[in-house]
Amino acid sequence: MADFVLPNLGDGVAQGDVLKVLVKLGDSIKVDQPVLELETDKATVEVPSTLAGVVKEIRVKAGDKVKPGQAVAVIDQGMAGAPPQAEAAAPAAAPAAAAPSAAAAVAPAAAPSPAPEPERPKAPVVAFAAARQQAAAPQVAAAAVTSAPAAPSVRKLAREIGVDITEVPGTGPGGRISIDDVKEFARRVMNSFGSAGQGAAAAGAAPVALRALPDFSKWGETERKPMSGIRRKTAEHLSTAWNTIPHVTQFDKADITRLEQMRKTYRAEVEKKGGNLTVTAVACKVLASALKVFPQFNASVDMAGAAIVYKQFISVGIAVDTDNGLLVPVVRDADRKNLTELSVEIQQLAEKARSRKLSIDDMSGGSMSISNLGGIGGTAFTPIVNWPEVAILGISRGVFEPVWNGTAFEPRQMLPLSLSYDHRLIDGADAIRFLRWVAEALENPFALALRG
Repeated sequence: MADFVLPNLGDGVAQGDVLKVLVKLGDSIKVDQPVLELETDKATVEVPSTLAGVVKEIRVKAGDKVKPGQAVAVIDQGMAGAPPQAEAAAPAAAPAAAAPSAAAAVAPAAAPSPAPEPERPKAPVVAFAAARQQAAAPQVAAAAVTSAPAAPSVRKLAREIGVDITEVPGTGPGGRISIDDVKEFARRVMNSFGSAGQGAAAAGAAPVALRALPDFSKWGETERKPMSGIRRKTAEHLSTAWNTIPHVTQFDKADITRLEQMRKTYRAEVEKKGGNLTVTAVACKVLASALKVFPQFNASVDMAGAAIVYKQFISVGIAVDTDNGLLVPVVRDADRKNLTELSVEIQQLAEKARSRKLSIDDMSGGSMSISNLGGIGGTAFTPIVNWPEVAILGISRGVFEPVWNGTAFEPRQMLPLSLSYDHRLIDGADAIRFLRWVAEALENPFALALRG
């Protein structure tokens, strides 16, 4: 018998809500077969099994909150064809191993794990984990450490530098954790020490206390519903962004009359490839080019480290309106893709967002984001920067306006643009230069191709 322990759900994800249990008692399951569907603070994910065998016990149900390291099911691995020598390998070990359930106590012993190495002092682990879990997330149970697929040498390194091996995402076959995975995880955690509290605390101010709501039932009937994980995380993330970043928003308009003619000309061609040639797709291409010209917009501010992190990649986040809230999947390496490829990928990411199939990685690592509300309406708005990015481009509905051409007014389709930016890094003059560059590229698509 073996516990199936909930693995790490992603960087910074402390818990999830069970939406659906995908297996039932008596089911035979394989490694990587989905067992649970969870809604985390960032996305809806399917949790694959790390064990093969028969489901003997299910310890969670829809609506439960679960955390990494928690045992959510008991799997009889012996019924999945465990090697016959496994029982004979350690005949005396089974009585000494206290099983979590009565069923496990009478089951044949599973194949032995490699002999554990002598324990090192735990102080570094406690300090490291405490710094990482500043939000008071509980520590992963020690019993869960053996569930992480890693060699003894990798576990040894993790212990020595104070890393909880169960939190390290593995990049090897079957999620196996390598030494490089441990080092990369440690680097990201160390870099996050300052960023986790870069809001009001970084500015030297105390965080705003949460105030209790008045009793609205005094004035009429009310209905109270808990926030979904995604809505809660969106609220927390935007509060952090608003409290951390001194926002300024710059406005301008782009004449997209010629662009709209070209977009309609080539729309059918892109649709045949599975994409949708939208203004958002064109803006993604423009933005990717602009970030090469204005590298300060492709950066992040590290106030704790008194440094600016300039990214050597260009990936653009696309805000998607879904029934579950606002999600921002990221188009990787947007500068290396043509307009057709961008149109196809944005279409696919939007479909994944609306069907709750985005992974946490799909929404991480952006350079700058785009929020297009033009399909709904509006003349302008002030988008909130998607921290830790330093700028976001807002797009409103394009309308025909009379524009003076030097001799007469003529109807031109004008697209309102809103650029919100982090004033700690970007000055107003840089912002308007950037926005003018974007507007001119939208107005003259040939110039974009000419400049790259």
